[in-house]
This record gives sequence, C-alpha cells and structure tokens, in this order.
Amino acid sequence: MENKDDARIREAFDASAKDWNDIKATDAWQIFRIMSEFVEGFEKMAKIGPCVSVFGSARTKSSNKYYKLAEEIAFKLTRAGYGVISGGGPGIMEAANRGAKAGGGKSVGLNIELPFEQKPNSYIDNDKLISFKYFFVRKVMFLKYSQGFVALPGGFGTIDELSEALTLIQTDKVARFPIILVGSDYWKGIVDWLKNVALEEKNINPEDMDLFSVADTADEVVQVIDKFYSKYMLKPNF
Repeated sequence: MENKDDARIREAFDASAKDWNDIKATDAWQIFRIMSEFVEGFEKMAKIGPCVSVFGSARTKSSNKYYKLAEEIAFKLTRAGYGVISGGGPGIMEAANRGAKAGGGKSVGLNIELPFEQKPNSYIDNDKLISFKYFFVRKVMFLKYSQGFVALPGGFGTIDELSEALTLIQTDKVARFPIILVGSDYWKGIVDWLKNVALEEKNINPEDMDLFSVADTADEVVQVIDKFYSKYMLKPNF
C-alpha cells in the first residue's frame, strides 16, 4: 500500500494531472491570494507598534523549563513596553503569547496553515491573529515588524527563521535588530560550528559573530533589547 508521502510525490509528478496551461492559470490566480495575505498582514501589523518575536518549538510541553522561560521572557518584555509576536501555535509560541497576555501587553499570533501541529493558541489577542497559507508572506511580517528576535530551543522552523534574519542583516537587506539565542547549552553546537568551522573556513566574517547574542535568563534578554534601543530608534526594519 502506497504511503501518504509517496502519494503526494506521485501526484506532484503526474504529467496527466496538469498541463502547462492549467499551471499558468492556477499560478495567475494564486497571485491574488498572495497579495491578499500581504495586504491583511501589512494593515494589521502596522497598527500594533513595537514588538519582539519569540520563536521556538511547537512541540515543547508546558512542563518544560524552556516553556516557562519563554513565558517569563514575554511577560517581562510586555512590562518593558514591547508587544510580543509568536508563530501563533502551541509550545514555545503558546508560552510567549501566554506571558504577553499575563503582562497585559499586545499578544500577536502569525499562524501558518499546516496539516499537523499548528492551531492558533488561546492566548492571542482576538484582533491580532493573522493566518497565512504561505510561509514566505508570514516571514516578511516577522522581519518587517519585529524589533528583536528571541530564539528559544526549536527545530527546523526556528533555525529557518533565525538563519534568514541573520542573512538579511548580514547583507544589509534589513535594518539591524537584536537577535538573541536563549539557552546556551542548547545552542552551543551551532555557535561552536559557526566559530570553529564557518569562520575558520572564512565563510563568514569575524564581525558576523556579533550579529547575535546568547542569553540564559529573561532579564538578560530584556537588557540586550533595551540596551540596543537606547541607541537606536524603534521603527519597521524595511
């Protein structure tokens, strides 16, 4: 019996499923869906004000120490005057929205439609939940409106958001903003690889290691962000 992954691959490569005219027509209509997601995102996010994005695994349980730390970070960020943006789902994302809610601050959720894991959590403000079909539109919202990235332990999605932010800052495509890796033990392998392999091979520059900070407590996170914005103006990144 063919498994689900094989069936999806077969469907994608089935020449009889769509001809080029069908594909062109579908692509043309798809543009309007993409445009509508950009318009909704820009309209809602522009009204919210300065926010910090908190990333991490959707699979983290509420009993996990990083869930509790994410909640504390979000709480203290809202008390410092920042709103909090999460990916809108469970795990670390839920913890971030939960902390923002408890702190009386803005709790924003940029949800993505997925066949698993991702349903909006209940701690997002009703008027600040935006759902996306396309990852790349959602990424634009994070990158344009986040005044800081806080990355707690996570998997491919967290690393994806993190590496894109670092790349865009490194290449001057967006304005510099604080990027903080939370959990020195968790991120040690990546940090060591960047320092001992990527830097040693001259695939990054020494100053690129200054594009991010590593922290272990909520107070350290808030301190890094406050210190940065004591020198620079809060504004969208592009």
